[in-house]
Amino acid sequence: MFRFRRQVYCDNNATTQVSKTVRKRMREVLAHCYANPSSPYKMAHQAAGILSDARERLAKAINAPPQTILFTSCATESNNTLRAIAPLLSDKRRAVLYNPLEHPAMLETLFHLREQGFSMIPLTPDRLGRIRPEEVGQSWREDVGLLVCMAANNETGTLYDIKRMAGIARAHGALFFCDMVQALGKIPVDVQDCGVDYASFSAHKIHGPKGVGALYIREGAPFAPFMLGGHQEEARRAGTEGLHNIAGFAAAADEIPHLLSMADELRLKRERFVAAIREMFPACVINSPAADECQPGTVSVTFPGTANAVVMGQLDYCGVSVAAGSACNTGEDAPSHVLTAMGLSREEARATLRISFPHALSDKDLRYVIAVFGEVLSGKGSRVTVLQPSQLTEEVLFAPDIFIIDLRRTPKSEYLLKPLPDSKQFPFFSIGKHLHEIPKNRPILVTCETGYDAPVVAYYLKRKGYTRLTFLMWGILGWKLAQPQLYARFARQHPGVEDDSTHTQPGKLS
Repeated sequence: MFRFRRQVYCDNNATTQVSKTVRKRMREVLAHCYANPSSPYKMAHQAAGILSDARERLAKAINAPPQTILFTSCATESNNTLRAIAPLLSDKRRAVLYNPLEHPAMLETLFHLREQGFSMIPLTPDRLGRIRPEEVGQSWREDVGLLVCMAANNETGTLYDIKRMAGIARAHGALFFCDMVQALGKIPVDVQDCGVDYASFSAHKIHGPKGVGALYIREGAPFAPFMLGGHQEEARRAGTEGLHNIAGFAAAADEIPHLLSMADELRLKRERFVAAIREMFPACVINSPAADECQPGTVSVTFPGTANAVVMGQLDYCGVSVAAGSACNTGEDAPSHVLTAMGLSREEARATLRISFPHALSDKDLRYVIAVFGEVLSGKGSRVTVLQPSQLTEEVLFAPDIFIIDLRRTPKSEYLLKPLPDSKQFPFFSIGKHLHEIPKNRPILVTCETGYDAPVVAYYLKRKGYTRLTFLMWGILGWKLAQPQLYARFARQHPGVEDDSTHTQPGKLS
């Protein structure tokens, strides 16, 4: 049985550890410069100076004039700014050519524009998520006024030839919006050289703080503010600037050359991981391009015949943090839109993991990660009992002494699937705060809506010393599909169901 020995974080595309330099700079600003940069007195002038200096430092990191940098609350806000920019297009150029593998922050923005009358034209990625510039030219229409394509994909690490795409857009008199969140700090970024009109960035992807992002706006590019109600950011974005976060962003930007200096070594470590996984599991499928067509530390891999949520829970039990290639527990049976657009089936998408290594990954950590994957996927690792939906009978539901945990991410008013009878509801993100309510001397069945959260929490509980554990495979949705009569008859019908609204408050897995 594999024993937990190390903690190795391999989900760097989700967020990064805040660096010591960034933490130090933020503490300095919080302690000594708390004035509002827009106020007229001396302390405010100091704050305004910090804001101006941060703008210059971030601009230097991406080779942009300082006045083209707009600080936002996050990259999601930066992308949503497109909702105010797009209406400035000519009435004859209301079509948008876009990469269907974009982050949801961009896709949801584009879908909003579609509801406002814009036409959406998706590009066609290949099996590794690549979109060739030739595809952009072949898909072009006379009414296209905007091209949208990210620089690097957050799930597969696929890189796009942004410079050539921008040239095509410019030749057709169209604008180009580029989400560069996953590119900054991993590959060189030069917004002027690549010719984009707009680019979004996020601090917490480069070891900066959460809660601050940026939008690059090429000089002369049409712009309208998305946030209204103040004169901040040269009247381009209302709201008092989060000065400590912005200062932290600038400190993180200063360290980008150091991150880039480690990129080649990180790419070699990724290739070592891929080679080891292929040797151990020849049936696995790598969904990420190799070499220079991919981020240095990202790989998406499908393990046919597995459930990514289960594997992720087992890896987490051994101290290895990775992400699933499928959607989180939203109450819908929806696999990753990125993977399905690349041609993977729903089953393949649900058997896919994303590993995104940190720049500072040590050789020892890499060896440990490879060993853990080997133990888990070969069936030698520690396991929790799995209950298939067809096995969840009336006898199991009402078995003596069983304690049923129902994990939820949303308030009860938004539940799409009814909980099991006699279940006790807990918030997925803060289950650690409720361990005192979960008995160790009773058999425990862990459930969730669609099956992604239950394995993670089951293995978390195992790590906390619980031994009589089972989780429901595919969640309540799987049970509803497998046994619709039992679902209709018993779901949320039993008087023992708990209804404590305090259990729906978000928190942290502790």
